[in-house]
Amino acid sequence: MSSRTSIEPTATIPVRDAHVMDAARLASWLDERLPGAGALTIRQFSGGQSNPTYLLSTDSGRYVLRRKPPGVLLPSAHAVDREFRILTALAGSAVPVPRAICYCDDVSVAGTPFYLMEYVEGRIFWNPALPGLTPPERAAIYEEMNRVIAAIHAIDPDAAGLADFGRRENYVARQIERWSKQYRASELEYIDSMEQLIDWLPRHMPPEEPARITHGDFRIDNLIFDRHELRILAVIDWELATLGNAFSDFAYNCMPYRMPEAIRKGLAGLDLAQLGIPSEQAYVGKYLARTGRSAESTSTFNFYIAFNLFRLASILQGVAARAKLGNASSEHATEAGSLTRPIADLGWAQARGVH
Repeated sequence: MSSRTSIEPTATIPVRDAHVMDAARLASWLDERLPGAGALTIRQFSGGQSNPTYLLSTDSGRYVLRRKPPGVLLPSAHAVDREFRILTALAGSAVPVPRAICYCDDVSVAGTPFYLMEYVEGRIFWNPALPGLTPPERAAIYEEMNRVIAAIHAIDPDAAGLADFGRRENYVARQIERWSKQYRASELEYIDSMEQLIDWLPRHMPPEEPARITHGDFRIDNLIFDRHELRILAVIDWELATLGNAFSDFAYNCMPYRMPEAIRKGLAGLDLAQLGIPSEQAYVGKYLARTGRSAESTSTFNFYIAFNLFRLASILQGVAARAKLGNASSEHATEAGSLTRPIADLGWAQARGVH
């Protein structure tokens, strides 16, 4: 099978100057918790825009360390403690996740709170169009992605020990308020489409529905696939997970269907049938069948697409602000932040199509 669209999760770089940790202090801490850890080598994963993530190579094996970035942070952002909790709660469930090992809130160890998890050997696909693969392979990947997000939403939060993982009422209203505040806190320029969305979204919210576990950033490059078969080994990057609206979470996963290729490698305008990628309608239909939901109205789905584009624009504005401060987690942060305006414009265009 071709690997031209995959980048190994081991694609690492020397630790960026802004994210250097005290290797000796960390090695000592690991020795107390991982028998035989011994010599430690630290490298940083090159991808990711939020929490700095590192590959730790020791005598006892390889591990992944994920921590809060240093510096001034937006309120409630970079909640690595919540990531650790949900990974722990989902262990052994129908949702494949890396094994969470331990959490540390002692800032003297790595400078900021962090958690340690197993390193999952596999591959990541970074382009939703999956260039270099065959149509049957693309179809299988989308089928597997659909299956796993449905599995997330099928889990009972109470049974998983996550009853208090988030407030259950007024999820969408609270999210609009939260991301409006986050956007204001990192605003670098006036963007008319963001102003329009901040005004429009609270006035067009669909009816509330029962809260489910939501990933918050479920997209193809947050999935680690087996090297030899098209099976998801781990869902990663749970920073935005909470209890919320499952259909909104699923709509986020569908955003590439509405994005042109020039914006985050979107699928809009591509010949999906020729590629072997299911149409948006077919993909949504599979999800509805898997979750037992009734057919949703077009306006409800479009609202959630517009909402998620607004939310993504706010996140990217935060990335741009961190880049300006010099504590962004990726060397591509400035480039990612530059997408704030076009994604906001796309969100406002979607909103205007809601009837």
